[in-house]
Amino acid sequence: MKPLQIKPGDKVRLRDFDPEDTSAAPGDKAKTNNANDRLTERLCELQELLYAEHRHKVLIILQGMDTSGKDGTVRHVMRGVSPQGLRVASFKKPTELELDHDYLWRIHAQAPANGEIVIFNRSHYEDVLVVRVHELVPEKVWRKRYSQINEFERMLTECGTVILKFFLHISKDEQRERLQARLEDKTKRWKFQHGDIEERKLWDDYQKAYEDALEKTSTDYAPWTVVPANKKWIRNYVVANSIVKALDTLEMKYPQPDLSAEIID
Repeated sequence: MKPLQIKPGDKVRLRDFDPEDTSAAPGDKAKTNNANDRLTERLCELQELLYAEHRHKVLIILQGMDTSGKDGTVRHVMRGVSPQGLRVASFKKPTELELDHDYLWRIHAQAPANGEIVIFNRSHYEDVLVVRVHELVPEKVWRKRYSQINEFERMLTECGTVILKFFLHISKDEQRERLQARLEDKTKRWKFQHGDIEERKLWDDYQKAYEDALEKTSTDYAPWTVVPANKKWIRNYVVANSIVKALDTLEMKYPQPDLSAEIID
C-alpha cells in the first residue's frame, strides 16, 4: 500500500492518482473478493482481541467527495465486527453549542476509548474543506488549522491512539454516474439532495482543498492513504488490508484471567 500513502512533505496532485487503479489488488475481482472475505475474518479476530486487551485505541478517518463510498466502506469492511467495540461518528453542520466552542471540541468528544474502534465518517477535516470552499471563515483562520489538526492528532497518538486516514478517491465521471444511479433507484433516491448538484459545481475547488489537506496533514504518526475508489472491490480491499496490517503490528494478547478463586462447583 506504500505507493498509495502520502509521505510527509510530499507534493500532492490528485491527478497523479488513478481512481481506477487496481495494482494493489492480489488478483482480479473474484480473487480480491476472496481476499476481502479473509481480511474480514482476520479483522473480526483482531477487533475482539483489541476489545479484550483494552489497551489500544483505533481511529479510522474516512474522507472523500460526495458518493465516494464512505457508508459502503463501513458497511463492507466492518461486516461481522462486533458492535460492542465499534462506533461510527458522523459530523454534520455544527450546533449552536458546538459553535460556542473551538472546532475540535466536538471531535475530541468522539475519540476512541481503550479497546474501541471509532470510524469518523467525515471529520475535523471538513473545517479545512467545506469551510474553505464556501468561505465560512477567513483564510487566515482555516490556514492555521492544518498545524492545529496535526498537533491534535499527535496528542491522540501519544496517548495510545492508532490513526488511519483514508481519502476515497473517485473521478468526476464516476460521481456523475453514482448521482444518476441515486435518482433512478427508488431504494437510493432518498440519499439524493439538490445540494449535491451545487456541490458538484465546486469540484475543482474541493480537489484543491483536498490536495492541500492531504499534503499538510500527512504525518509519520497519522499518514493519509489515497484509496482508488471507482471500483468498490479494490476500495474495500485497500481499506481492510490497511486496518488489518495496522492492528497486527500491535502484537496484542488476551489478558490472563484471575483463576485464583474457585469459580466452578
